[in-house]
Amino acid sequence: MCDYSLHAVATRPAEVAETLVSTRFQSTTTRGFASPDSPQVAVCLRPGTEIAFEHDVQTDGMMFRKNIGDRLARFRQIDLNKRYQHHDALEFSNGTIVLVTNLAAGQRATVLQLPASPIEEKPQASQPAARYETA
Repeated sequence: MCDYSLHAVATRPAEVAETLVSTRFQSTTTRGFASPDSPQVAVCLRPGTEIAFEHDVQTDGMMFRKNIGDRLARFRQIDLNKRYQHHDALEFSNGTIVLVTNLAAGQRATVLQLPASPIEEKPQASQPAARYETA
C-alpha cells in the first residue's frame, strides 16, 4: 500500500529480493520506500510483506534518532479507523511497531517475501452434456 500521503508521487509495487531505501519524497512531508535507482518513485508494500534491513532500524525523534534494536519487519496497516493519520507501519520481530513515515531516511532493506495472493478461480471447462438413453 502507499497510503502515506503520496498522492502526487509516482508509485509501483514492490518485488521480491529488491533493495529499497527509506526516503523523504520531494514536495511532501512524508517518507516511504523507493528504489535506490528511482528515488522519486514510491515503492508500495502490501500488508504481510516481509523485509530485512541492513542494520538495526532507526526512527527520527524530536531531537535524536531512536534505535529500534531489530532488522526484520512485516509491513502492516494500523489505526484504519482514524481517517487523517498515517496507517502504513512496520511490525518488527521484537514486537515494536513503527509508522513508515517515522523511519530515518537512507536506510536500506531487502524485500524477503510478498504475501500470498488469493488464487483466482479458473472457469471450469464446459463438459459435454451427458447422454441419457430412453428405453
